[in-house]
Order: sequence, then C-alpha cells, then structure tokens
Amino acid sequence: MTGTYEKIRWPDAARCAVMLSFDLDGDTIWANGNRSYPDGESFIRSTSIGSYGPKRSVPRILELLNKYELPATFFVPAKVMEENPELLQSIDQAGHEIGHHGYSHERFVDLTRDQQEAIIMRSQTIFQQVIGKKAKGYRTPSGDWSRETASLLNELGFMYSSSMRGDDRPYRTVIDGKVTDFIEISPKWELDDFVQFGYNIFPAEPAGQNRISGIEQVYNNFKQEFDGYYRYGLCFVLMMHPQIIGKPGRIQMLEHLLQHMKLHDDIWFAKGEEIAQWWRANY
Repeated sequence: MTGTYEKIRWPDAARCAVMLSFDLDGDTIWANGNRSYPDGESFIRSTSIGSYGPKRSVPRILELLNKYELPATFFVPAKVMEENPELLQSIDQAGHEIGHHGYSHERFVDLTRDQQEAIIMRSQTIFQQVIGKKAKGYRTPSGDWSRETASLLNELGFMYSSSMRGDDRPYRTVIDGKVTDFIEISPKWELDDFVQFGYNIFPAEPAGQNRISGIEQVYNNFKQEFDGYYRYGLCFVLMMHPQIIGKPGRIQMLEHLLQHMKLHDDIWFAKGEEIAQWWRANY
C-alpha cells in the first residue's frame, strides 16, 4: 500500500464512493461446515438457511436495487452459479457485476497455489458458460487467502480483490515487493451483515450463540459508519449476504439505509470493477 491522499478525487466531483456488495453463497458455507461433524451431510436444516438466499432473497434485492437505480457487485461461488444459472443470468442482465468467490466457498488459505489455480480456472469456465464473461473481481471465501493468492489472481488477469481489511480507500497491492495495478477494495467486519445477524443452533454459528442483533441497532451502526466515510471522502463497502439481509425486516432496513445515502447528491455508487478502473487510472 502506497500513498496517503488527503482528499480522494472521485468521478464527477463526488465526495465518496459506495460499493454495495452481496456474497451469494447459497448453502455452501453451511455444507462446508457440516462436513466437519460425523454424519454432517444429514444436517438439512442448516443448509436450508443458505438456500433461502437464491430462492427468496435475491429477487427482493434486485427489486430494491432497481427501485433506486443502484448498481451492485455479487460475489458468487461457481457452484451456486451452476445450480442457479437463470438467477445469475438475471443478475447479469440487470447490469450488476458478478465476482469470483471460489467454486464451493473453499478456504484458500488452506490450499496450495496449484489447488487455488485449479479452482479459479474451473470457476472462470463456469462464469463464461453461464453469463458469457469471466469475473474481473475476487473476494476470498471464508475471510482469508494464502500469500500466493494475490500474485496468482494478478497473473490470471483479475483487476481487483475485495478481501483484505487494511484501509478505507482502494489501494494498489504490493506483490513480491512491487507495487502493481491489482487493486484492493477493502470491506470491513463492522459492515458485514453476517457478523451482525448470522445465526444457527447446530452447528453453532457463532460459537457460544450470543448473537442476533437488533435491526435498529445494526441500522444505526451502518448509518453512522456511512456518515463517517462520507465526511472523510472514503470508499464505503457494504458486505451483505442475501440469506441474511434479504429477510423481510432486514431488507426494509437496507432500504432505509439506501434512502439515507441517497439524500446526498454527491455519492458515486459503483461496482467493484468501476472503482478498480478509476483507481488504476488516477492513483
């Protein structure tokens, strides 16, 4: 990461950038977690939580984005794309970006470089088959990657990642000691709906169980974080999961947050690839 920018130059003199992102994981995270338990494949209830996202939540989200004429980036495991091709085609046809999120939400930090490359290439083939294009952006599944991942993504032609937590501005990734044009657009745990609302009794999520946050509390957290990002002219990345944010009450919360942001006429709402292109050209 290089450079300190007192005031970021956003397009059309915008004060700050907003990236609305959705991790459309389907049932992959639950199925992966279940495998660590004896007879875990029989834990049908937990996988049904993830299935709610593609079946019920995404149509609500697309309707909301269309209502406010806002772009978004959906990070999708290729397995979910295989299982829901028409849904992913509808997301693409609505003008939203679809980014890479592994094949079945694998933990890249546990994999060799060759294993990672095989998953990335397999998934890109599925993207090409289903929506006619390869992903330009990547978000690491399960929150981490190995030290080889950024180099590999850069070599394979990816434009950006939205995975790390080290800044509230985009930045050029340093790979093997060299500053590159592979851009990082950092999300944050405090702007992750799963951290606020994600819950399951067995397997336990979270461990210890003490979490389902109040909707108004989360709204106030997100709103005040946005207000801070707006004040300082930064890049606000909201990281959401359809199975979480797409519930009837929470989608209303998201709408209220969008309404609050739309009160400002100097915000650049953009897809990840647009932010990465801008940063490459200007910083």
